[in-house]
Amino acid sequence: MSWQVQDAKQRLSEVLREAENGPQVITRHGKEIAVVVGIDLYYELAGVRVDEGSNLLQAPTADAVDDAGAG
Repeated sequence: MSWQVQDAKQRLSEVLREAENGPQVITRHGKEIAVVVGIDLYYELAGVRVDEGSNLLQAPTADAVDDAGAG
């Protein structure tokens, strides 16, 4: 689904609810500028691992991401 910025701001709760079902595209002046995704999809895409026992997130640091892209 696609939302104009103004609509997304006014209906943020709905945007977030819909993001649990699939990516929500935010547009400004007809141009796609951002995507809101549910947390599960974010974790999958970001390669974040959730330790169920302690609920600690294990994700690469910004420095590690920068170093990996510098190759």
